[in-house]
Amino acid sequence: MSPRTPYQFEEMREEKKNLIMDTALEHFSNQGFQSTTITQIARHAGISKGLMYNYFRSKEDLLAAIINRSLADIYGSFNPDRDSLLTTEEFELFIRKVFDLFREKRKFWKLIYRVMMQQGVYENLLSDHPNSFRVGEMPLKDFSADMIRLMTDYFTRKGEKDGPDYDPVTEMLMFSNTLKGFALTYIFAPEQYPDEYFNKTVDALIMKYR
Repeated sequence: MSPRTPYQFEEMREEKKNLIMDTALEHFSNQGFQSTTITQIARHAGISKGLMYNYFRSKEDLLAAIINRSLADIYGSFNPDRDSLLTTEEFELFIRKVFDLFREKRKFWKLIYRVMMQQGVYENLLSDHPNSFRVGEMPLKDFSADMIRLMTDYFTRKGEKDGPDYDPVTEMLMFSNTLKGFALTYIFAPEQYPDEYFNKTVDALIMKYR
């Protein structure tokens, strides 16, 4: 048998790393971050606790890696050409991508909501700490500030054709809260949204705010 190449070793390492993250995601989303231990994750993943630390320095590091992996999927479709203008087509693309990920990654979204409700954990991951949320190389808090700026501009431009009584800030808040409300309901009670109504909800949201 010929020796493994550096590429094969890296591929094996990535497979093991993803196994650990997938296992941790299941535990974090079902029983919470604080209640889950490294020992539980290692046992479920079929590896030693010591080996876990070859991949992740701490439980916080592991949580950040899980979230950052999915944030790249979620926000990668927002303003994909990375210019200073969010078009109607880009807005629709982003909404459809987010709804697709609600359906495909319910465990991840459950984890996000649980993290947001655990004091100290969410604040730490939005800080300048090395384990903070990131979109690519950009801290999530900086990406979010840019995202809010583009969304504000989008709704302001939308108001130019909707008349003098249009309030872009209120409209953006209504859109954001509608999206969050749907997400919360679907993630924890998906039976309320069979496919037919799920798809109709997506179309209705886009028609109202595009």
